[in-house]
Amino acid sequence: MNWDETGPEAGEPTGPALDDRLVDADADGEDTAVEAALRPKDLGEFVGQEKVREQLDLVLKAARARGATADHVLLSGAPGLGKTTLSMIIAAEMNAPIRITSGPAIQHAGDLAAILSSLQEGEVLFLDEIHRMSRPAEEMLYMAMEDFRVDVIVGKGPGATAIPLELPPFTLVGATTRAGLLPPPLRDRFGFTGHMEFYAPAELERVLHRSARLLDVAIDAEGAAEIAGRSRGTPRIANRLLRRVRDYAQVKAEGAIDRGIAEAALKVYEVDARGLDRLDRAVLGALLKLFGGGPVGLSTLAVAVGEERETVEEVAEPFLVREGLLARTPRGRVATPAAWAHLELVPPQHAVKGQPGLFGM
Repeated sequence: MNWDETGPEAGEPTGPALDDRLVDADADGEDTAVEAALRPKDLGEFVGQEKVREQLDLVLKAARARGATADHVLLSGAPGLGKTTLSMIIAAEMNAPIRITSGPAIQHAGDLAAILSSLQEGEVLFLDEIHRMSRPAEEMLYMAMEDFRVDVIVGKGPGATAIPLELPPFTLVGATTRAGLLPPPLRDRFGFTGHMEFYAPAELERVLHRSARLLDVAIDAEGAAEIAGRSRGTPRIANRLLRRVRDYAQVKAEGAIDRGIAEAALKVYEVDARGLDRLDRAVLGALLKLFGGGPVGLSTLAVAVGEERETVEEVAEPFLVREGLLARTPRGRVATPAAWAHLELVPPQHAVKGQPGLFGM
């Protein structure tokens, strides 16, 4: 369905906590293997992101009516929401080929010049993780996007010569999970910017029904709702959970998925009703049981759960904060009343009264 291929950021942990998590929004090898079959081919098939889809449809239709290439497009948002899928749809809607690369792969201006000089007229260049491109390549991209030309430097030192190279009109589609890291001169050169939001459960149910049809899996409305509610608002996670529930249904049941089968399967895979997995619950459990709900320092919390500090901060905390289960304060991490309720624990008196010791206020 709708997902992209964004990988871990530079400096993020890449150990088992990331690679083995069913609820990790980054693509793994299995995701890459099945995505060609599940990706929608046009905007009409694309589920969710209504505003972005409507605005992008106008941009593409206007470009086709003028007989021109589409404006450069910047897509931002968390991994797994459909940025790569939309880039492929843009190419399909414009009846143009697509070239796919990523920011980390372009370390020198010469790397970018080689790609740009081989583009065909009207071709779509998809640049994933554009915020991780090197500065020299980034500066070359300014001129390529605006004037469709680049200056290739030949030679070194005083004898170096800049040779202007004309480029055919093309459409750059940039994708980023961290739009704030893009410099203003680069952001300003995109004609259209779309921010991808997390999906509502009802939208994920539509994603799951579509994917189930393509995978030839029988699933009823309640089964789809159960999986959608545990998918963290992310289509890639929804599709991954669907495949694991399918496996369970084929081995333990008749192959069809209903609410009971989905609940039993996801219990085996340790994904609870709110989409928390083992690591998430370990962090919350340590915070509640060992430290009375906090505040507690990040390093201390990481030691308590036996994980690296970066794993807790970058892998577990973002979703816990977004769900309102954990808060970051100047004094440390604190649990919210929703965290006590979710783990079915009785909060201490200061947590009930909301004293400053819990919330650092």
